[in-house]
Amino acid sequence: MAQSNIEWTEMTWNPTTGCDKVSQGCKFCYAEIMSKRLQAMGVEKYKDNFEVREHIDELKTPYTWKKSKMVFVNSMSDLFHKNISLNFIQKVFKVMNENPQHTFQVLTKRAERLAELSDQLKWSHNVWMGVSVENQKVINRIKWLRQTKARVKFLSLEPLLGPLPNLDLEDIDWVIVGGESGHTPRPMDVDWVLDIQEQCKVNDVPFFFKQWGGKNKKKNGRELNGKTYDEMPGMELQITS
Repeated sequence: MAQSNIEWTEMTWNPTTGCDKVSQGCKFCYAEIMSKRLQAMGVEKYKDNFEVREHIDELKTPYTWKKSKMVFVNSMSDLFHKNISLNFIQKVFKVMNENPQHTFQVLTKRAERLAELSDQLKWSHNVWMGVSVENQKVINRIKWLRQTKARVKFLSLEPLLGPLPNLDLEDIDWVIVGGESGHTPRPMDVDWVLDIQEQCKVNDVPFFFKQWGGKNKKKNGRELNGKTYDEMPGMELQITS
């Protein structure tokens, strides 16, 4: 468990670690880079670097939190990776089901496996399920997400690597958009962002603009046309000038 600087959550919880690349959005994976650093620091959990691992002891952690939290599950992995067993995924869901005071945000690029296993999981109201969609090539992930029984379904369009016109936002409850950051970030066009924002507006879907990214993401900020967009499911519109 760790406090998070990710704008749309409060903290991270990693019952699994490790992953591998499946699409262009993975090219400069921050989790892979961070895993190497943690391994070099001697952190036991990352002794195998970025190999996929299940951490049974981590399942106890959410029961210890005193106050309600917004929790990003597996910032250092993908819960629906093929090397993570259904049994362990079910155990993670059981923990989330038994802690309804917290909101758990699960995000995957492996949407087909998500849909395949969905009926074998208990979707309590506090489990938000999302898929990453970085460009048109992986747009089918939205279709697989829609097949789940998650009460809140969301899209993380980050890093946004191309335009996404004509998004099918039926049954989608939240859209996050963000540009890539790091040493060699791929650019994000403002027109792509504005088009997605307009699609969200037309479909009455909350829109969250996370960042422009770039080599200096702090300097580039997260304002869009002079405003900050922090809309979230079930909350009143949050836009600050």
